Amino acid sequence: MSALLRRLALALPTLLGVVTLVFFFVHLVPGDPVEMMLGESAAVVDRERMRAALGLDRPLWSQYLGFLARTARGDLGRSLRDGAPVAGLIRARLPATLALAGAAGALAVALAIPLGVLSARHRGRWLDAAATAFALLGAALPNFVLGPLLVLLFSVRLGWLPVSGADSAAGLLLPAATLGLGMSAILTRLTRTAVLDSLGADFIRTARAKGLSEARVFFRHALRGALLPVTTVFGLQLGSLLGGAIITETIFAWPGIGRLTLQAIEGRDYPLVQGCVLVIACGYVAANLLTDLAYQRLDPRVRFGGREAR
Repeated sequence: MSALLRRLALALPTLLGVVTLVFFFVHLVPGDPVEMMLGESAAVVDRERMRAALGLDRPLWSQYLGFLARTARGDLGRSLRDGAPVAGLIRARLPATLALAGAAGALAVALAIPLGVLSARHRGRWLDAAATAFALLGAALPNFVLGPLLVLLFSVRLGWLPVSGADSAAGLLLPAATLGLGMSAILTRLTRTAVLDSLGADFIRTARAKGLSEARVFFRHALRGALLPVTTVFGLQLGSLLGGAIITETIFAWPGIGRLTLQAIEGRDYPLVQGCVLVIACGYVAANLLTDLAYQRLDPRVRFGGREAR
């Protein structure tokens, strides 16, 4: 528990750096949020009154210190667009992002691990070539291309799935497939390489020399060792999914954190942008922490703090 707390303490400077950079970068972006809220024809007096009410008339360093103090209390401020609490807006969108990230991650693992294993077990054969072609195609197609293609096929042409929205479980399939297929392509190639490296290791030859069955050697020893690098990459990819895939959520009008972030940026809604990015950064930290826990489960030698089991 103490080691876990130390890791969380080490993550705090990272979050502070992210919040600091985002705060200053957002405030340096051209455009006046007050003008966007009131319109170009608003009187100067009304603009100044609104700017004072929002605290935008204070020096930048004063706004920054105030933001840090409020964040430490769990107060992310209020949206400049509609005055609603930022924490409430993010809380309302977070379940949709978690559902999308979970579905995409599950799909990626369900495709990548079997394909990577089969590709390694049938190295140089047609199954290996097919898995390699799938991985290359998935990695080459960006989300903004794959998403519309899936919509054209399954929604427009076949009429099986809705084009967008989160009104039903069917609406989750296309955005999850858009994210999951690209992610599975990366994991498939990585799984294949990791399994081949693991099968050629000394401990595999030792296990075979002890007379263990081939199935036990593969699943108990080779595959378990191969999953370590796969877990690392999956943890990093999961962090990006938890942060919200802005392009995918925009294509499918998915009401998640990514789409909310884009709307906040377009509206120069400083508090909302800062709150969304803070949640995204926390998602990366949480994903890395879960990756460490999975490492410890897969390899007992891995311990927090860099010590190995004796």
